Amino acid sequence: MTAPMTSWVESANDGQTHFPLQNLPYGIFSKVGETPRVGVAIGDQVLDLAALDDAGLLPAAARGTFAAPTLNRFIALGKPVWSETRARLAALLSVAGDQSLRGNAALCGKALVPMSAVTLHLPVEIPGYTDFYSSREHATNVGRMFRDPENALLPNWLEIPIGYNGRASSVVVSGTALRRPNGQIKLPDQPRPIFTACRKLDYELEMGFIVGKPSTLGDPVSTEAAPAHMFGMVILNDWSARDIQQWEYVPLGPFNSKGFGTSISPWVVTMDALEPFRRDNPAQSPEPLPYLRQQARNAYDIALEVALQPEGGDATTVCRTNFKAMYWTMAQQLAHHTVSGCNVRVGDLMGSGTISGTTADSCGSLLETTRNGNEPVELAGGVRRGFLEDGDTVVMTGWCQGDGYRVGFGEVMGKILPAHA
Repeated sequence: MTAPMTSWVESANDGQTHFPLQNLPYGIFSKVGETPRVGVAIGDQVLDLAALDDAGLLPAAARGTFAAPTLNRFIALGKPVWSETRARLAALLSVAGDQSLRGNAALCGKALVPMSAVTLHLPVEIPGYTDFYSSREHATNVGRMFRDPENALLPNWLEIPIGYNGRASSVVVSGTALRRPNGQIKLPDQPRPIFTACRKLDYELEMGFIVGKPSTLGDPVSTEAAPAHMFGMVILNDWSARDIQQWEYVPLGPFNSKGFGTSISPWVVTMDALEPFRRDNPAQSPEPLPYLRQQARNAYDIALEVALQPEGGDATTVCRTNFKAMYWTMAQQLAHHTVSGCNVRVGDLMGSGTISGTTADSCGSLLETTRNGNEPVELAGGVRRGFLEDGDTVVMTGWCQGDGYRVGFGEVMGKILPAHA
């Protein structure tokens, strides 16, 4: 699909919307008093795919999968069905396309719902969640703060995509408030840890991909085959309790400091929609081992922003960066994840790790931006933040810029509530 395509849904054509005809992301929505079902975002509207399916306007191969509270059944049908459904939706929504929907006023009134009138839900049932650590800039910034500045990266970082198995049960959809976690913190002047509320609560700007094709236990997925296992992408905020993490992560890694909540955007942007925004892979030195080498272009040009809003105050953009600079690509992440024989399942979520650039305003976490709270960032109205305070709201957004249109992800938003006493 190319830029000149226009939709008869006028709000999809203004050049600024995240949801033009070139996008068509999938999500789960509900209207008041109705059960959640599959929808597609188009401009400022949600298209009810269950209603279109009932009217016989969608591919027969996908029949019965849209009146469901998650995307998993539809995703499990495979790429040929994804592509056929996407092409059919584009035809139904295009000015120059099939008029079966546009010409049916009763069906339009039922199937097109203002986005302002719906509730958006977690789009997929997530069997497993893995978080990677794939930004060289982020890893370097953190290494310089907590280790030898001249040797910021550990010896294995340039050899393997570092990752850990996260907690799928606490992945939540945008708009879900999260409570400040309690845990053990080791103060520098105390011999033993104390149990208290997190004092260094942070966000982490990430992207995530949703697994669309399962793999078999024992069989690795190559970098060449990896893109075929990806259904789409979301923006991801992997909230982090830095002080709890500092105490617990040796020797096995993050646990309570990460498991209290991970937020994702409600719309899953398909890999087909992102195809025009593939870019050359970042240079890698040393050359990866053979199973991690890649021939295809697996980087994606996705502009990203983070805004921080204190309770009762105005929002301030505190980060602007881009996903295309990530050192380890999603294809390499999936290849490494499965090389031991670990299988993946439909709906699995893979986080990129914090996305940071090379400039002070492109850091994807407050840990980096404020140098562990020592250099607070100034927000609108003279408010300063080293780490997040109760009542703060973090909003992340991202988009791919086309010629006169954007393929966007909407936003992922979360507010911090006080810890339990």
